[in-house]
Amino acid sequence: MRTDPFRELDRLTQQVLGTTARPALMAMDAWRSGEEFVVEFDLPGVDPSSIELDVQRNVLSVRAQRPVHEGTAEMVAAERPRGVFSRQLILGDNLDTERITANYQAGVLALRVPVAEKAKPRRIAVETAEQPQAIST
Repeated sequence: MRTDPFRELDRLTQQVLGTTARPALMAMDAWRSGEEFVVEFDLPGVDPSSIELDVQRNVLSVRAQRPVHEGTAEMVAAERPRGVFSRQLILGDNLDTERITANYQAGVLALRVPVAEKAKPRRIAVETAEQPQAIST
């Protein structure tokens, strides 16, 4: 079994300072499936109402929040990051940002981004002066 030599130092720093030593990670997978791109973010324990998705030009911003435990309880272990998570993705011009869909289920936020119609291959009819009918290529 391999261990992270900095994990204990990070945990000690977090206990002493009350902060997270490493930035919170929003793990992501992305792939193309047919005529759309699928992006999934792992966000277990996040309240769906805290998830914010914004698209400005070709930049998709994802923001979510996992609540911080407050009260008089003494934390025995605190390895799960809490607070605000955010991530930005730069989308290509060949994607249709007007038709992005989002679904949050079982702690996974799934985004589907369709390929824009203008980016899909299409056939152009070729006409000749001798024949008025079109010839497909």
